[in-house]
Amino acid sequence: MFRCHVCGSDKARPDIVTQMFRIDGKPVIVENIPANICIRCKEVVFDISTAENIRSMVHGKARPIKSVMTDVFDFA
Repeated sequence: MFRCHVCGSDKARPDIVTQMFRIDGKPVIVENIPANICIRCKEVVFDISTAENIRSMVHGKARPIKSVMTDVFDFA
């Protein structure tokens, strides 16, 4: 059963998302991740097996399918 850890809602919708993670200070993008999106606050929530697969991928169990260059801005 879904329970949002941010707002406590028990309603979510399934979706496929793209997320950026920071691994050892380096941004890494993972595409096409199955997730639940909280209906109330829009928090993205991964199930345990998906989170573990992401962790394995970004820590060397998979090779990137592409690399992208991105702009970085300093707001300070």
